[in-house]
Amino acid sequence: MKLWKRLTALCLSALVCVTLLTACGRKESADGRASLSVCVGETPATYDPIYAQRIGDQTILNHLYENLMRLETGENSQAIAVPGAAKSVDMKENSDGTVTYTFRLRGGKWSDGVEVKASDFVYAWQRLADPATGSVYAPLLSIVSGYAEAQASGDISLLAVSAKSSTTLVVTLTGHYDWFLREVCTSIATMPLRQDVVQRLKQEADAANDNLKEDETPRRWWSDPTRLVTNGPYTASAEDENALTLTENTAYGKKLTGPEDLTFRFGDTQTAEVLYDQGVVDAVWPLTEEEMAEQMEADETWQAEPVLETYSVMFNCSRLEDESIRKALSLVIDREQLAAMAGITAQPAEGLVPPGVPEDNADLDFRACGGSLLDNDPESYADRCQNAVDLMQNAGYDRGSDLSAELGALEYLYVDQGSNKTVAMALCGMWGHYLGVNVTPRAVTPAELASAMRSGNYTLAGMSVSAVCSDAECFLMDWTTGNRDNFLHYENSAYDTLMSIIAGAEDGSARMGCLHDAEDLLLEIDCAISPLYTVGTAWKLRDTYLGAIRDPRGWFDFRGVYPKPVTVQLFQQNQWNTPQPQ
Repeated sequence: MKLWKRLTALCLSALVCVTLLTACGRKESADGRASLSVCVGETPATYDPIYAQRIGDQTILNHLYENLMRLETGENSQAIAVPGAAKSVDMKENSDGTVTYTFRLRGGKWSDGVEVKASDFVYAWQRLADPATGSVYAPLLSIVSGYAEAQASGDISLLAVSAKSSTTLVVTLTGHYDWFLREVCTSIATMPLRQDVVQRLKQEADAANDNLKEDETPRRWWSDPTRLVTNGPYTASAEDENALTLTENTAYGKKLTGPEDLTFRFGDTQTAEVLYDQGVVDAVWPLTEEEMAEQMEADETWQAEPVLETYSVMFNCSRLEDESIRKALSLVIDREQLAAMAGITAQPAEGLVPPGVPEDNADLDFRACGGSLLDNDPESYADRCQNAVDLMQNAGYDRGSDLSAELGALEYLYVDQGSNKTVAMALCGMWGHYLGVNVTPRAVTPAELASAMRSGNYTLAGMSVSAVCSDAECFLMDWTTGNRDNFLHYENSAYDTLMSIIAGAEDGSARMGCLHDAEDLLLEIDCAISPLYTVGTAWKLRDTYLGAIRDPRGWFDFRGVYPKPVTVQLFQQNQWNTPQPQ
């Protein structure tokens, strides 16, 4: 027993010494707030909130700007919206079925000391909805009254977003959308912007471009992030080709408990891993395929975090009008084989809505609650193929007769990125082998694919179906009759009715039931789309830190990161190595 006490005393003494030494080597402010360096991908493509699609770009903007609301983790580990630039919000249901939200701002200031006003949000939201800007995130505002009219006419004043006063913002929605506060009012694309700042910086950029040399890149209003005026917890203070440094925005108006400064370093996954191993950065996204494979091998329970997209076969329903043919083409797809081609995190799709999308008031997510709508069991694959042959015969196509005789030469369009080409070749091989249907895979650019799908000038195509929000409704709402983003050219009055009921539903359980019914109608009954696989991602923060958050939509929040107490770290590491009493 005496030996045990002496060893314990020595161990604790060592902990105290190492704590002091480690604290001396860490860059911290007087109140213990450390600087943080992270790597979140390649050099940013834009600092304009309505165009930022990369996770790294969105992560930086998340620290520069503050939206009306922000997300925090609530009960059942589900994300809930809490006040951000707004201090309060009221909701009123109107007699015509519309819903009006009134936000009262907290009186925050921009980094140049100017008050954040409701008109800053009006400008930003009208700019996002303007068809001339062509933002892929414009559909975020499709639930706002007047959006369709603004898109059709170009008159953005028709959007029902107004400043009742400098501190009061009023937004009217077409129905009862539970995800409005949680998704729209926390999005990167709906962050506020100062019109005078954007116009001034744009004029300066245009003037600089008048004298641009041939080998120089044209400037944009956001090209120099250190000149941006922001309302979030940080401002950009320094930039070079490999990094951007953010420092605390003293005009923010809220106490910042996280790092005083953040350095975002840029590079591919291999570069990020080297920087992490050298201690240059403390957080890395994304992990390499090799490292994720090592994680899986070391821990069989390890899982990647869901990415909110589902790679799918898109059927042009205006050409492939017979649902039995679409069903046959879907039945012979071996999703297990395709997922194996798509990477270490890929999983056979079980529905259009991927894992990770919440189910209201439930411990499980939407996918787990709804179960699998697609049969991916290898043991039943032969039976599925035979069912597909029977469907084709019943539709008048015996094996060997080709759909191209009626529809013309069939092509499967895809963008040649990642594993898409390999998947396309395998898919067309399955259709030819099991059904005798000749389909030629053809690689196109992203712009060509988007143009073909919008115009309906395609029969089969592969693309990732994603949503602007982490809600099942956002994965399903595009496929209503007449929707400009209905690339499937799918029409079903029953589906339209379901989506209309969902938009006005006040009961959460009833809403979720209708969403599951709508997904089932789209996939199982009409087979307007055939989901192939979902993917995951992974990131890491050095175990000496706590407090980093990944938004379900992909971007990160490091404003709350703090150093883990060193004594706790070392005690956790050494407690099982301490000699036990005999």
